[in-house]
Amino acid sequence: MNTALTLCLVPEARHGPFVLHAGVVEGCAQAAALGFRALELFPRSAEEVDARTLKQALAQHHLTLAAVGTGAGWVAHHLSLTDPDPRQRARARDFAGALVALAGGFGAPAIIGSIQGRAGAEESREHALEWLADALEQLGPRAHACGVPLLLEPLNRYETNLLTRFDDALAVLARLRTRNVKLVADLFHMNLEERSLPAALTLAGGQLGHVHWADSNRQAAGLGHTDFAPIAQALRGIGYAGCVSAEVLPLPDPATAARQTLASVHALFPPSPAS
Repeated sequence: MNTALTLCLVPEARHGPFVLHAGVVEGCAQAAALGFRALELFPRSAEEVDARTLKQALAQHHLTLAAVGTGAGWVAHHLSLTDPDPRQRARARDFAGALVALAGGFGAPAIIGSIQGRAGAEESREHALEWLADALEQLGPRAHACGVPLLLEPLNRYETNLLTRFDDALAVLARLRTRNVKLVADLFHMNLEERSLPAALTLAGGQLGHVHWADSNRQAAGLGHTDFAPIAQALRGIGYAGCVSAEVLPLPDPATAARQTLASVHALFPPSPAS
């Protein structure tokens, strides 16, 4: 199982669930030193990432890019794919599309998480889901052109009122013309919303594209009350061979959170001797 460490480049998300908060060069060095094989990047925008520097830093430390988050669209720029204003929705699609292209250039998918927005007083949930589906129809083919899927992340009820459970998210995907959208299983969100995490993962099956490996309190696995053994069993059962990423709070400190994540993953998915 490939493991990724989260690197946040967004000052507005300084207190978010990301292990590393550093520049690209320093972040790659830290991730490799802690034993990770990949990096999940949370940039402020595509324009603020020097692709050449990122490529060199990844290569120097023998890392791959696992995924790129688009959440800064909401956190830093207040953009939403379900904004009632069509001009704002277009800006959000352009923002996410630029990150799809950036990630795709590294063979990595982009994640649609908080930028999906939420239904408010000015629109119904049904209208918001239609706008979200329209955005996915446009962004999915862009990702396909780069040879990667687009990833959609169900959140918890405190962050969105659109997609919080896998069954609802899968129903949306089933109605899309594009077949290039897969789901992110964020175990922290799922702990709040799903009746059974293993059952939800089994339901997703081949539609699962990425996993955020986090405990019930958004700390590293083993520091909360989530039982990870049946989760690992469910992932093996659906043949999941993607990445598990430490989107966790850097507690009690970044190095401990990183090492705790690796210890949890390696205990449940022992690395082969060749790795």
